[in-house]
Amino acid sequence: MIRPSLAHTIISEVRKLLDEDLIVVDPSGTIIASTDKERMGSFHEGALISYNERRRLIITQDDESKLTGVKAGINLPIFFQDQVVGVIGITGDPSKVSAYGELLRKMTELLIKEKYYAEQLEWHARTLEAFVFDWVQQKEWTRSFINQAKMLHIDLSTPRQVIIGSYGQLNRERIQREGWMDVRQFARQKDDLLVRWGNDRFVMLLANKAEGKERAVHSIQQIQKYIQNKYRHSLSFGVGQSVCPQELYRSFEQAERALAVAVRTQSIVFEEDLRLDMCLQDVKKQTRVDFVQRTLEPIMKDEDLLETLKTFIARNQSFKETAETLHIHINTLHYRLKKMEDKTGLNPRDFHDLTTLYLGLLFLEDNLKN
Repeated sequence: MIRPSLAHTIISEVRKLLDEDLIVVDPSGTIIASTDKERMGSFHEGALISYNERRRLIITQDDESKLTGVKAGINLPIFFQDQVVGVIGITGDPSKVSAYGELLRKMTELLIKEKYYAEQLEWHARTLEAFVFDWVQQKEWTRSFINQAKMLHIDLSTPRQVIIGSYGQLNRERIQREGWMDVRQFARQKDDLLVRWGNDRFVMLLANKAEGKERAVHSIQQIQKYIQNKYRHSLSFGVGQSVCPQELYRSFEQAERALAVAVRTQSIVFEEDLRLDMCLQDVKKQTRVDFVQRTLEPIMKDEDLLETLKTFIARNQSFKETAETLHIHINTLHYRLKKMEDKTGLNPRDFHDLTTLYLGLLFLEDNLKN
């Protein structure tokens, strides 16, 4: 049976080709969509005959007085999977509108098929999302989980690597409309899985072949290049390590950790390459806030001192390069570093104190971005 929403879509699409009034009728003979709003919900005896007898029915002006709710024209049964799911009708002189009959029927049936397969794809995508969500959360497999994998034709024996991609600040409405379809085309390998993960992320479970890290890099770069060219926007990627299927949750946790670092620079970060960031991700938010207050709070409103500290660290504590980068005299640099020490109690020239200040900067920048 055709749903009213689909019936309205059919009327809208067909009306682009025909000027005549159109109706779509359900198996009970009720008009569920029409170009003539006054006919909505009324009974159409001719369409009911067409439905029951599974044949085209021409309605003449004489029939208007014999059949309930009809107008001259033609009614055609709509078939889907060898079943009549409704009737579509054209109002007008039968000798003129009959010529459109077969075209109208085929177009309507094509729209129904497209809608059906789109819904099937959406159902499969949702089912796959739920399955992957369960997979990355649980540490023990249930019989139900294994059976569902078989139903979805998912190989549970292949080692896998989790990749999480983030669209970041790219317009979310456009992501929902186009972005996911763009990304989905890159899941080309038979055993690779790609699912949506909320509105601004997606998760790829890469089957670990002999290519190893190279294939992960290649897959990511393809997506990155396509999105960059189309949207002028870079994605961020966090990549976990290859693990056995039963420990996929570990790779997912690693990918999340790597993504938290990657979003800062819209880059690609492999968890296996993390070192200091690996520890910093586990520091609680309140601890970060407290750390910043104990280190940088006295100079947080002094942009010159903060910029000097960042540049001094970036230039590997070289006084000459720092002064040149900041376009200041080297004596001014020494003055600023001494002022920084006086206010914070931490000496930027001392390795231990500089490390403390550096951590404060990392936590401060992270808090500002979030």
